[in-house]
Amino acid sequence: MDAGTLARPEQETRELSYAEAIREAMDIALAADERVVLMGEDIGVYGGAFQVTGDLVHKYGTDRVIDTPISELGGAGVAVGAAMTGLRPIFEFQFSDFATLAMEQIVNQAAKVRYMLGGAVSVPVVMRMPAGSGTGAAAQHSQSLEAWFAHVPGLKVVQPSTPEDAKGLLLAALEDPDPVLIFEHKLLYKMKGEVPAGHYLTPIGKAAIRRKGTDLTIVATSIMVHKALEAAQTLAGEGIEAEVVDLRTIRPIDRETVLGSVRKTSRLLCVYEGVKTLGIGAEISAMVAESDAFDYLDAPIVRLGGAECPIPYNPDLERAAVPQVPDILQAARALAGERV
Repeated sequence: MDAGTLARPEQETRELSYAEAIREAMDIALAADERVVLMGEDIGVYGGAFQVTGDLVHKYGTDRVIDTPISELGGAGVAVGAAMTGLRPIFEFQFSDFATLAMEQIVNQAAKVRYMLGGAVSVPVVMRMPAGSGTGAAAQHSQSLEAWFAHVPGLKVVQPSTPEDAKGLLLAALEDPDPVLIFEHKLLYKMKGEVPAGHYLTPIGKAAIRRKGTDLTIVATSIMVHKALEAAQTLAGEGIEAEVVDLRTIRPIDRETVLGSVRKTSRLLCVYEGVKTLGIGAEISAMVAESDAFDYLDAPIVRLGGAECPIPYNPDLERAAVPQVPDILQAARALAGERV
């Protein structure tokens, strides 16, 4: 079990898919707390656009697993209002791209209410955001917009990369008094891994070191964690030991884990699927540059992000638009050989 996961040592684990782990978290939450409700388009009998909610509507009924009309702004507004009045809603966008239709409720309402009312009211809403490329869904259904929302004070933004964290972070989000946005990469839904049974929390704001190394640090998010680990395995055969840091949360960022790794390895490569410009890698780079870890660097920081274009429909172009393992290998090899 990852050191960043708060679970009882005696908990048994089973192999679940990422989607199954999320469903289990929602099932546990619905059973334990009648304030928890699920909301979203087609999440009831249909089971959700990616079948994540499954048959929960048959177990808990339509009063708690609520199909909303095709209006992201309206559905998100109801979820925010429900959170303000005592419920613990989990609102699912069919695609994270569609959250653009609900920016008023997310950015101007959910993120601001507790501040504007002097802490008298909180907004404990969880919003699930299926995100990312790789499914041939093209430009309007494949974006990685997490950096947009991480820019907004009052929101917390997480990107689980494993089934274990998908469950643990969702359960942690439900206990948070602030709005939490969970970006779930669509290609991860079928990925399987060991998941503890029962209730446990993966702390929001705590990164995980997925692989230890001494020659460079690769800070990655979401599906890029797995691509970074694959690249690190190849690099190890070449005598380059890469440390892979899974941010897990991009607001708030675990500064100490990132800076500690950079102080150890003296090189930093940031890998993320979102467009390179103004992406999470820019924030990580600035964070390092503004800290004492900057003095430890033996080479310039490298950012490896998505191309400056919408996600193409053509499969080859789609793959070319976001970092792949060969891109990580090329960047890491160059970085490992550089000296300031």
